[in-house]
Amino acid sequence: MPILLLGAFQAQAQFRAQDIERRSDLQLAAERTAASAKARLDSTGVLLQALRPEALEIFCEARLSALVTQLEGLDGLARLTPTGQTACASQGLARAPPAWLAEARSSIWFQRLRAGESTVLARAPGQPGQPPHLVVALRLERPLGAFDGAMIALIPLSALQPNVADPALPPDSEAALTDADGKILTATNMEAFTLSGSRGLTGWVQRARASGSAIFEGRSDGRHRIFAGAAVAGRDVYALLSAPAPGLLSWARLNPFSLVLAPLLAWGLAFGMVMWVSERIIVRWLDYLERIAAIYARGRFSVRPIQAVNAPSEIRVLAKTLDELAETITTRDAALLSSLAEKDALMREIHHRVKNNLQIISSLLSMQQRALKDAPAKAAVGDTRQRIAALALIYRTLYQSADLRYADARIFLTELVGQLIASESGKGYLVTSSVEADSLVVDPDKLAPLALWLVEAVTNAQKHAFAGRGGDLKVRFKVNGDTSVLEVQDDGPGVSESVRAGVGRTLMGAFAKQLRGEVDFLPVEGGGTIARMTFATPEAVVPVDPADLGTPPAPGR
Repeated sequence: MPILLLGAFQAQAQFRAQDIERRSDLQLAAERTAASAKARLDSTGVLLQALRPEALEIFCEARLSALVTQLEGLDGLARLTPTGQTACASQGLARAPPAWLAEARSSIWFQRLRAGESTVLARAPGQPGQPPHLVVALRLERPLGAFDGAMIALIPLSALQPNVADPALPPDSEAALTDADGKILTATNMEAFTLSGSRGLTGWVQRARASGSAIFEGRSDGRHRIFAGAAVAGRDVYALLSAPAPGLLSWARLNPFSLVLAPLLAWGLAFGMVMWVSERIIVRWLDYLERIAAIYARGRFSVRPIQAVNAPSEIRVLAKTLDELAETITTRDAALLSSLAEKDALMREIHHRVKNNLQIISSLLSMQQRALKDAPAKAAVGDTRQRIAALALIYRTLYQSADLRYADARIFLTELVGQLIASESGKGYLVTSSVEADSLVVDPDKLAPLALWLVEAVTNAQKHAFAGRGGDLKVRFKVNGDTSVLEVQDDGPGVSESVRAGVGRTLMGAFAKQLRGEVDFLPVEGGGTIARMTFATPEAVVPVDPADLGTPPAPGR
């Protein structure tokens, strides 16, 4: 950035210097052009002075015609009387006098001669098929100073055309001659002098008339240009040059080598050397340590940065730190895995003992049930025993699963339905069952109300649909995004009022509320009942098997 800023300041200084130089060159060229045109006009004036009436005598037309033929850049000569009539003219003007010559008396330039001006320059009104001309008129006087008419010379404007081949001129320069009003008499390129805006080419004439030359800026030909003008002769004809103004991308503003390329090349070489040295000394070792860190991020701490022994001292310190970090993580992981395995074994033992205790309670309730004589009490104890057996199955499923915190609902529901059907198989009637369940990993807090609801639904079916006759039991568990549906369908006689108002129905509603769900009993066409619980799907969790963590790597290189 400092290099570029310095280059910008230098470019700005050179731009200003070149702009000043360009303006000076253009102004000097305009003055040279004006001097060249003035010399041509002065020679024409001397010729007219030599052609006073007393020198023409009676051979006026022949002598004027001979001079027009011999002199280059002269298209006509004429002598006008004090009244503006043509007294004598060269052959071209005599044969076909133009309208402006016939009406010279009323022309402005003739009136100016009459008023006392010695020499007047004016553009001759153009005629079809004729090139534009400049009229040079000389005042004639009698011995006592009275106005005695005029001598005029007709010069083609092409003979006064400024030369733009001057090597001192900037590229794409254009030249023109203007009159006192700033109107273009002749130009190398008219578009270069057609200024946009209302000012036009009038304001500079007064400055050029007062000081001999003037310079200004404007926009023409779709470009920003600089104009320089100078007076040619008196106050009638002016030379005007035009050159493009230096733009933002000019050589002076953005010198491609000395201002930008050379400093950038030096900076680039220095930067390349620094990058090469840093690559050899620092970057490649940092890349090496980055690869080691990426290996550590994947859990492989047996790799050690042994190649860093050849690195600079700062890199060796960093490599040693990484090595110590890997050693510490390895030791800590071994301790954590050992502690996790111990806690896992203890939890499985606890779940196993809870399951055994629940089975003991279930066995005691079974003995008590057999001792009872009252049928309702006996049925109530049987229902309680089934609920306890369902809870025991939860603990058995947990300590047998890969992760103690979660269980698969599909496996659990299948085992629970089989257990419930098997507990009633000794009553002498046949009950067939089928389970269609989606897999969903849930924690025990959600699994317990789900299991107890299923126990109540299956128990109701066994009591009211299959009592004394058997039947077919279908259990369906479907996960539909944010909601899940658990259904128990039987082929019994239908829903009775005792089912809707019983204790089992109340418990089913309570278990459904724990799962943020609701319970419905629906009749089945052709006979049977569907007990349905619709509830919010518990958050699915993918269990992590501790065995997947692998064993801690042995320390070493």
